[in-house]
Amino acid sequence: MVNDVADAGERPGGEGRAMSVLSNGIAVLGAFSSEEPELGVTEIAARVGLHKSTVSRILATLERENLVERDEPSRRFRLGLGVLALAGPLLADLDVRRAAYPVLADLTRRTGETAALMVWNDTESICVEQVASPHQVKHTTPLGTRYNTAASSSVQVFCAALEENRVRGLLERGVLHMPGVDEHTVAAYVDRLAEVRELGYAVNYGETSLEEAGLAAPVADHRGEQVAAVLLSAPRFRVSRDQLDLYGEVVREAATAITARLGGP
Repeated sequence: MVNDVADAGERPGGEGRAMSVLSNGIAVLGAFSSEEPELGVTEIAARVGLHKSTVSRILATLERENLVERDEPSRRFRLGLGVLALAGPLLADLDVRRAAYPVLADLTRRTGETAALMVWNDTESICVEQVASPHQVKHTTPLGTRYNTAASSSVQVFCAALEENRVRGLLERGVLHMPGVDEHTVAAYVDRLAEVRELGYAVNYGETSLEEAGLAAPVADHRGEQVAAVLLSAPRFRVSRDQLDLYGEVVREAATAITARLGGP
């Protein structure tokens, strides 16, 4: 039985093949260095131990994704700007996490609920830090949790900083999930984002999960650019509608405190 499972992984289209393709792609990217930023297909093939035709196919895929660029006169390759785009959320959150943690801990102490720090990767909100509620019954946002539902409070906060056409595109292509997408619902969502900008925080009161209440507010860096969001999440039975304004103010204060720690306005 063990052999059968192993063989299945090696079949074309199987998991083993997929992992091999991924490993080969990573190896090709790793062949570049600061000492040798430009390489030809033959050089890369020799470094990673793959046939030149295989390397050419991998490079073609990486080029389509802007992970490598080709210099047409020399036909040599170098790393593309897409690599920086992939690393962007990580680079952005390093200082933000350090600045945010004590503020998140204080927010959890004050409210008794889970506080988290979220970053945006162009299509979804991702948790990079969390201080969990001390309550036995709680809502948590583990590191790496991703939200791509339009009604999520952190998604609202990030979308409120985007151009309207960009938001419309995300909704109409289904990148952000929202039921019944049409001109009316999209226009209503755009109006909702305007309210988020005016209030300084967003609310999700049982819209993505009947059991959850979430509030989020934007964090800016020293340039005044939004780099993160503070998220407070709790079981909805512990947060009445009358408390939403109070919790919104507390979350906004926390986001402002982190912004100040980053040298923001």
